[in-house]
Amino acid sequence: MYYESFGAGRPIFFLPSWGGDAGEGRAIHEPIFEARPGWRRIYVDPPGTGRSPADPAVTDQDGMLSALADLIEELAAGQQFALAGTSAGGLHARGVVKRDPSRVLGLLLRAPGIVIDRSRRTLPTDEHLDPSTARERQHGYYDAAEASADLAFLGRIQRDVSTYGLRHDPAVRFERPTLIVTGRQDTTAGYADAWSILDDYPRATFAVLDQEDHFLPGPGAALYRALVGNWLDRVEHPDA
Repeated sequence: MYYESFGAGRPIFFLPSWGGDAGEGRAIHEPIFEARPGWRRIYVDPPGTGRSPADPAVTDQDGMLSALADLIEELAAGQQFALAGTSAGGLHARGVVKRDPSRVLGLLLRAPGIVIDRSRRTLPTDEHLDPSTARERQHGYYDAAEASADLAFLGRIQRDVSTYGLRHDPAVRFERPTLIVTGRQDTTAGYADAWSILDDYPRATFAVLDQEDHFLPGPGAALYRALVGNWLDRVEHPDA
């Protein structure tokens, strides 16, 4: 499985959205670490995305989670680590936390996918969203990622709720610093469903950013960076 690694120190793994690759997470988050040493940032291409080939052994979301968890275990090499998951990557991150919460220093969920069945999601409208900025972000990252993804492989998993969801609820009580950032105009995953998991994370900051959709951050990039910086402060100094 392909990944990109920068810096040295505590490992932090960035798990992208479904069909996404390492590029978006790197572009958004690397500027945050320019003045913050002590972190090894690892951006992952899951199977079937970016430079990672499809894995025929992965036939459902549990297989995808296991593949990612194995990579994390290999690269963390016994260390504790932090996790940052976007959209479906948030589901994967929560699944990794459930396997062993004691290994995880902190959790960042960006526009997380909570309800797998789209027909059951609580979704807002995008009537107050500037469509030009949303299209720019989509073309900049997601269209390029889609062009290199194995869409047939990913589609076989995604088209059926029984294979796109995890067999077991990833909910688990996690008492270390957490950040959940959602978009007020996110018509893909929404923001309301993410509120339902808040009690699992007693040290969580929950933010709903106006003028942001599923491709956040856009206009709220400075606020997003500030929230991530605060989360990293809390991870680095958990007893402060």
